[in-house]
Amino acid sequence: MEITEVRIKLVADLDDRLRAFCSITFDGEFVVRDLKIIEGIRGHFVAMPSRKLMEKCNRCSAKNDVKAKFCSHCGSRLPENRLARGDGGKPRLFADIAHPINAACRDRIEATVIAAFENEMQLAQKPGYVCRYDDYDEAAQRSMSANFGHER
Repeated sequence: MEITEVRIKLVADLDDRLRAFCSITFDGEFVVRDLKIIEGIRGHFVAMPSRKLMEKCNRCSAKNDVKAKFCSHCGSRLPENRLARGDGGKPRLFADIAHPINAACRDRIEATVIAAFENEMQLAQKPGYVCRYDDYDEAAQRSMSANFGHER
């Protein structure tokens, strides 16, 4: 599988460690969005797309953030020791949506994304810079219309 395109959306707020969002395309056919480029202690790294973990209330079955102390639907107190623990004993608050299966794949993705990020930072300094991150939807709709014989 080959990474055929990387799109970067730089983040303006440099007070946070988040530096950019990223999407990658595999073999020109499959897109993974919302990877994050984060500034760490040893340089930039790539965080895979994730979702916030939720748990059901025992009383009303409404979904609540795992950090919540009370149910957002019925107001009942939620059990205190319900957080799943990850490596190092820290509570798991997020779960990856997509991630590499092995270190070699992660290294390949990270090297490609960080190189594209550094290039995008240079491009952003030039006059007339336009971010291409969000134009997937327009291209995908044109492609789907052409493939299914629909006109736009």
